[in-house]
Amino acid sequence: MRALVFDRKLEFRGDYADPVAAPGEGVVRVTVAGICGTDLEIARGYMQYRGVPGHEFAGRVVESQNSALRGKRVVGEINAGCGRCAKCFAGDARHCPNRTVLGILGRDGAFAEFVRLPDLNLIPIPDSIADDVAVFVEPLAAAYEIFEQTHLARNQTIVVLGDGRLGAMVALALKGEKYLPIVAGHHREKLARLTALGLETIEESSLRDKFDVVIECGGSESGFRRAIELVRARGRIILKSTSAAAAEINLAPIVVNEITVIGSRCGRFQPALDAIVAGKVDPRPLIDGTFALDDGVAAFEAAKNPLNFKILLRAL
Repeated sequence: MRALVFDRKLEFRGDYADPVAAPGEGVVRVTVAGICGTDLEIARGYMQYRGVPGHEFAGRVVESQNSALRGKRVVGEINAGCGRCAKCFAGDARHCPNRTVLGILGRDGAFAEFVRLPDLNLIPIPDSIADDVAVFVEPLAAAYEIFEQTHLARNQTIVVLGDGRLGAMVALALKGEKYLPIVAGHHREKLARLTALGLETIEESSLRDKFDVVIECGGSESGFRRAIELVRARGRIILKSTSAAAAEINLAPIVVNEITVIGSRCGRFQPALDAIVAGKVDPRPLIDGTFALDDGVAAFEAAKNPLNFKILLRAL
């Protein structure tokens, strides 16, 4: 099959091995996939990953032992648990110690013609949702994970650090659930686009206030340090972004000011899919380009452009 492959460098290959489904797994023909910040970090060495990256996708099931899934348009939760540990028995494959993660850890991803995942991970897409919208379910689910992890009061002050693709999704999720976040970033053009979507924005260098909740989505090693500077005593920092670079952090202010720090990664897909169906979040204005899979290397270059929100790959 055709695929984008990372092995110390990213390259397009037309002869990559087709996926072979294990018992209980399905094979999906990928229609569209999205490039996110984690994919860019993988190309910089994050997780020492080798293989096909990509974990945001929509497609159609072409092979499954579950007849109800065959032929269905689906998205796929990215964590594949072992099915035998306590976490899996508790329904939390996201934290299975033996999990594989689509396009990130031990499992080829979605920047290819076909991808395999457990049938349990495959979630049908309603007919009312186009593939170019459904591809946003994964990053939106990561945003909705915040609501699963912690309660936010609507009178609390919330700032989202980062005006990139992740910060935009988090801010749109908050707005969709009737919160009033401020998005802080460095790019006036992107902040203007987010303002046009009904979000309150500010240049990060202009921030002076302290906030009840700081959500770090900037993707840089300095983001945690900046979050510590901006959070109020007994406030919360929610860390959403991943970075391949290490960072030196002074943890004393977290202890002195009794700050709660929450690491926040993948979320369940259904709340995000429900939000899109209900019209709470419309991610389409974030699409800045669509490339053919064969032009995947060029697509990655476009995704590196800090002024672009979301770059999509079409596999068909």
